[in-house]
Amino acid sequence: MPQQLDNAENTKTNSQSLKADLQTLTKRQDFILASRGLKHSCDTMIVQTKKNDLRTVRVGITCSKKVGNAVVRNRAKRRLRAIAREILPTWGRVGFDYVLIGRHGSTISSEFKNLKNDFISALEALHRKSDGEN
Repeated sequence: MPQQLDNAENTKTNSQSLKADLQTLTKRQDFILASRGLKHSCDTMIVQTKKNDLRTVRVGITCSKKVGNAVVRNRAKRRLRAIAREILPTWGRVGFDYVLIGRHGSTISSEFKNLKNDFISALEALHRKSDGEN
């Protein structure tokens, strides 16, 4: 029984440490570098990833004007940001940059669980691709 408790504490600690290391991409150059990496398109979003030399997970969120006016774009970005905060601590890999790009209509109209499932499947596909390159 104590061993199970230790495993639960270690899992919690690892998840918390990754949350602490989750950083936001802010520089245009970082977004450009990620766009040159691997891409995966879903119905609800596009996910780009690029390996970096840092010991953190970095995430960037963007929505073009095609998504809608400022109110719609900000709502889409809030939804994508919430998904990234929830999913990347467990599914993200340290040393990768992730960029989530919202899509017209579907990013806002889809149910939250569908967005989460799309993001997880995109991460799985991107990680398989990155493992195949090495």
